[in-house]
Amino acid sequence: MDLQRIGLIGYGEVGKTFGSGLKDKSGVAAMGAWDLKFADPATRDAELDHASKSGVTAHGSMRELCEASDLIISAVTASNTLAVAREAAQFIKAGSVFLDLNSASPGTKQQAAALIDGRGADYVEAGVMTSVPPYGIRVPMLLGGAQSAPLAIMLTGWGMDATAISKDLGVASAIKMCRSVMIKGLEALVIESYATARKYGVEEYVLPTLQETFPSIDWQQQGAYFFSRVVQHGKRRAEEMREAANTVREAGFQPFMAAATADKQQWVADRAREGLFAGLAKDARWQDYADRLIGKS
Repeated sequence: MDLQRIGLIGYGEVGKTFGSGLKDKSGVAAMGAWDLKFADPATRDAELDHASKSGVTAHGSMRELCEASDLIISAVTASNTLAVAREAAQFIKAGSVFLDLNSASPGTKQQAAALIDGRGADYVEAGVMTSVPPYGIRVPMLLGGAQSAPLAIMLTGWGMDATAISKDLGVASAIKMCRSVMIKGLEALVIESYATARKYGVEEYVLPTLQETFPSIDWQQQGAYFFSRVVQHGKRRAEEMREAANTVREAGFQPFMAAATADKQQWVADRAREGLFAGLAKDARWQDYADRLIGKS
């Protein structure tokens, strides 16, 4: 597999990380990106400046990116997974590879694959198994699809942690989504439990019982991390959990827990958008976040 020109759809946190991390790898001849923010007057200058300083070519449209790329990496929000694949399918070249990093259900990924494969390109799904920032391009990824094995070899050669898990589409996404039900659900549970305990003034009793039951977890530190991640990325997490709910539904069950988690994540995201957590330091304690939620500050 010889894919020398990379195109990123989505130039957010993940797109920027992959762009800077891959552009100088041996065998990468060009690195480009397309994002709607490139065309938005409110964000255009800052985003184009970032791309320029990072050595990433900012393309003017999806068509331009697809025409210039052999490997297209889709890194958008979960709700845009299918729409992006649909638009890219209009312009993607036969023989190209479309690597979908987005957190979507197996059914959504299969629909996206049909669009891309129908144009003579190869669709590969990726289940990104943890947060990207601590790992950069070495974030663990599970790949699925007919071309997942040769693509995994190529990506590993670039220093990435990519494992081909199945030729069948949906397996990698199912693994990712089932994990999200647990991890994102735990985030929502911690926020609800801790904030309620704080309101009643009983956190000094509740947290030690958690520590006793699960001694390997630092519940103070983990609580602060969960609050901060949901405050920063609650909207994206809520979208992912709606896809997790779809995954459960596609399996034939009612997604009671996944749907509730999505609602909780969205609720925190809405409070963040309203400015409730404005001024809190990046290393704020969980108590600081909880106090904002319960109106103590």
